Amino acid sequence: MKILVLEDNERLANLIKATLEQEDFKADVFYDGEEALNAINNGYHCYVLDINVPSIDGISILDTIRLYHKSVPVIIISSNHELDNIQKAYEIGADDYLKKPFFNYELVQKIKKFCRPSAALTINLTDGYVFNCENSRLYDNQGKEIPLAKKEILFFELFVKNRQRIVTFDEMEEYIWEGEDTSILNVRALVKRLRKKLPENAIKIVKEIGYALN
Repeated sequence: MKILVLEDNERLANLIKATLEQEDFKADVFYDGEEALNAINNGYHCYVLDINVPSIDGISILDTIRLYHKSVPVIIISSNHELDNIQKAYEIGADDYLKKPFFNYELVQKIKKFCRPSAALTINLTDGYVFNCENSRLYDNQGKEIPLAKKEILFFELFVKNRQRIVTFDEMEEYIWEGEDTSILNVRALVKRLRKKLPENAIKIVKEIGYALN
């Protein structure tokens, strides 16, 4: 399991890294928020974020993570015990909040509870096309990456969570548009754009119900 750790206290960061590696986890440590932000799409199964770090704070990074990775667990660690920060972290989508100082075994237990790698790291589509669940990227049968917009990534994430079944129009509207008002026409327009990037019949429509991946 691959974990991103953002902690500007170098001594604590190295202790966390050593503890996680003893558990056979791979930990990439960052001391600066901007550096961590630039790495969030590198296929992590879990994020551990301090709030008060240089450049970009942990809550802002959490907000960006949730734009691209709805289901990857995020654990906030901080000595900042202000209720507003804790509440904001949960509202944005933090899975848990650990107050400093803490014992490293507490962090390990939370990671084991919330952070489990996907059972399938890739989803095989028709004609050799592949969607990589780790980095949310689509590849054609030559291994070339096909660029995806945010809503297109959310489309695949939704279908990864609901493999082997039809996804309804209502589910797509709720998940991909994140609760914003939309219409069936927007759903169909999204599917039409994706079909231009995928092999024929990769996305099947089930009349008056929704869609399924082939």
